[in-house]
Amino acid sequence: MSAVLMKAQDVCQVFRSGWPARRTLEVLQDINLKVRSGQTLGIVGDSGSGKTTLGRILAGVDRPTCGTVSYKGSRLSGLTPVQWAAFRRRVQMLFQDPEGALNPVKTIRRSFEEVGRLAGISKSETVVSDLLRTVGLSPEILPRLPRQLSGGQNQRVALARILMLEPELIVLDEPTSALDVSVQAQILHLLKSLQRQRNLAYVYIAHDIRVIRFMCDQVVLLDKGGVKFQGRSEELRPDVALSAGV
Repeated sequence: MSAVLMKAQDVCQVFRSGWPARRTLEVLQDINLKVRSGQTLGIVGDSGSGKTTLGRILAGVDRPTCGTVSYKGSRLSGLTPVQWAAFRRRVQMLFQDPEGALNPVKTIRRSFEEVGRLAGISKSETVVSDLLRTVGLSPEILPRLPRQLSGGQNQRVALARILMLEPELIVLDEPTSALDVSVQAQILHLLKSLQRQRNLAYVYIAHDIRVIRFMCDQVVLLDKGGVKFQGRSEELRPDVALSAGV
């Protein structure tokens, strides 16, 4: 069995709003899960079930109100600045809106350069060109702006930028939901191919059971912030999914 790459234990998230009488909204409660090397864990649920919030916590974008997230046995809350910088390279997040992930006034070339500068790495244009070819794009797009590309092309650019950092785990937050159906299928097959080639682990967030069954080894079904089902994706019964609004 593949090694455990990431573990969440008793994770909860509470948002507070209003002043002076602060209101609380419990978005996640008692979440326990494991992400294994080279495998895909699906997080599925209806809108408002907490799946994107959980994905942001696993990617280190947000911190949980309670509970712990560990990466290779080390708690994220206890990482030193050097360890945190290494974690931010090894665990990446691909967002739903491909254009929103790219700076609209910077060319694709500048976008790659900026990621390299922030990560403290330097990649030649030859390496960047090879990464673009890996995701099915021509290096000829390097001088273009995001608005000059299609949604599917921008999502491939965002994925290529992530691959430049040589991650071990990618949190995919509904990466195909804003794309045409034919493009969705291309991106899904690309993600599967990259996973095999690079032994990547994925956390795949979606509300579509068909996508989850195609992409995922294990699945966590969220309902109102709690876990309603956890197990192999083919074991998720339609009646359980429907009762959770999926």
